[in-house]
Amino acid sequence: MIKIYNKKETTTQNIFLFSEDDWEQEKSNYPNTEHFFNGKKSEVFIRTDSNEVNFFIGIGKDSKGFEIQAVANKFANDYKKNLQAVPTSVHSKLGLDLTEEFVKGLFLGTYLYPFEKSHPFWQENFELHFENISDDEAKNAALKTEAICNGQFAGMEWLNKPANHKKVDQISEFLKSTAEKYDLNYKVLNREESIKEGLGAFAAVNQGSSQEAAFTILEYKSEIENAKTIGLVGKCVLFDTGGISIKPSANLHYMKSDMGGASAVIGALITASELKLPVNIIAILPITDNAVSEKAYLPSDVITAYNGKTIEVLDTDAEGRMTLADGLSYLSKNYETDALIDLATLTGSSVRMFGYTCGAYFSNNDDLKKTLEKSADKTNQRLWNLPLWDIWKDDFTSDVADFKNISMKPFGDCIIAGKFLEQFIEGHENWAHLDIAGVAFGNVGYAKDKMATGYGVQLLLDVLENY
Repeated sequence: MIKIYNKKETTTQNIFLFSEDDWEQEKSNYPNTEHFFNGKKSEVFIRTDSNEVNFFIGIGKDSKGFEIQAVANKFANDYKKNLQAVPTSVHSKLGLDLTEEFVKGLFLGTYLYPFEKSHPFWQENFELHFENISDDEAKNAALKTEAICNGQFAGMEWLNKPANHKKVDQISEFLKSTAEKYDLNYKVLNREESIKEGLGAFAAVNQGSSQEAAFTILEYKSEIENAKTIGLVGKCVLFDTGGISIKPSANLHYMKSDMGGASAVIGALITASELKLPVNIIAILPITDNAVSEKAYLPSDVITAYNGKTIEVLDTDAEGRMTLADGLSYLSKNYETDALIDLATLTGSSVRMFGYTCGAYFSNNDDLKKTLEKSADKTNQRLWNLPLWDIWKDDFTSDVADFKNISMKPFGDCIIAGKFLEQFIEGHENWAHLDIAGVAFGNVGYAKDKMATGYGVQLLLDVLENY
C-alpha cells in the first residue's frame, strides 16, 4: 500500500527537487554542491552525513507533467539499490498536479519483469512526506498512483511474458479472476461458439491453433446514471508466427508482443475500475495466437466476417485486422457506445513511418481527434493523425470478395489497415483506430532488451476521465 502524508518531521532520507531556476536561487544554502549539481533534467547528486541521505534531483526548466513523471521514473529505477525503505521527506515547490506526476513516476519506476514488490518503495516502512499538499490531496495521490500501477503493471506483465507462459487458458483465467475482483461482467466465446456466433474472421485466424479461441467481453459499469459508454477493442494475438505467410526468423521472439493493444485495454480497465471512474466501459479482446499448421487458414481463402462482409485473404500475417474486424462489428452491433476506440500493434508500416516516437491514429470524428490528441500530448503517449480518404478503399477491393485483407502495393499499409477496419464499425460516427506497433514494446530503462513500455494505459485513462 502506498503511504503519503502531509508531514513536517525529521527523516533520515530526503528528496530535494530543483528546477534550474530554483537551484540558482538556493545553491548558496548548499556550499560546494554547485560543482556537482545544476538542476538539469534527471541530474542526481547524493549528499550524505552520519544522520541522513539527501538526494538532489534536477527537473530542468519549465518541465511539464510527463517530464516530471519521467524524471521520477528514472530515479526510482536507477537508484533502487541505494534507496532505503524508510520514511522519506520530499522538498519541492511543485504544485499539486506536478507533485502527483512525481509520485506516479516514482512508483511506476519500480517495475521490473517479473514484477514483485521488492523495490524499497513497496516495503512496509516506506512512506512519503510532503509539506506542500494537504492530507486529502496526499491520500488521493496515493490512491491514484496505486490504481495506475496495478493496471499498467498488469498489462506490462502479460506483454512481457514469454509465449509458453501466456497461453489462451492462462490469460483467460487471469481475466476471469479480474472480472470477479472488480465486479465486471465477463463473457467468453470459444472456437465453436465463435463460429456459431458468426465471428468468421476471428475464427479463421484461430483455426490453425492448437489452443482454444477466447473472444472475450468485459464490461465495467459506473455507479453514475446516464454515464457515457466507451467501447474498447484491443488486439490480443498472444504470439504471431505470421501463419502460412510465415515471418522471417530474425527477431521473431519479439512477436510475443503482438497483444500490445490488449495490454493497454487491460491496464486502463483495471485502473478505471479501481478509481470507479464515472464512465461505462465495454472491452472486447479477441484472444488467439496466429499459428502454422495443416489447419491454418490459407492465402486465397474467402472468409465471412461477423457483419456478413467477405474478405479475401492475401496474407495470413495480416491477422490483426481480421480479429479486430469481428471485434469492432460485434461491439457495434450488440452495444450502444458513445465512442469506439481500437488499439493494436498492427503494422510494420507505422513503425517505418514514425519509428518509436508515436503511434499512428485514424478517426472519423473531429471531436474525438481533439480529445485523443490532447490526452496524447498531456501524457506524452503521442499520436499522429493519418487520413481515411475513400481513395484508399480502391486498393483493397477484391474480385472474389468484398475486400482483400491487404493491398498489394508496397506502401501505406497502416492506412490501408485503418480504412479496412472502418468497413466493420457499422456506421459508428465516433471511432478511432490506434496503431501502436512502434511504441507499445521497445527500449526501456528497466531492461537490457526490448520490453513493454506501458504505452496506452495513461492515454486511455486521460480520455476516459475527461470524455
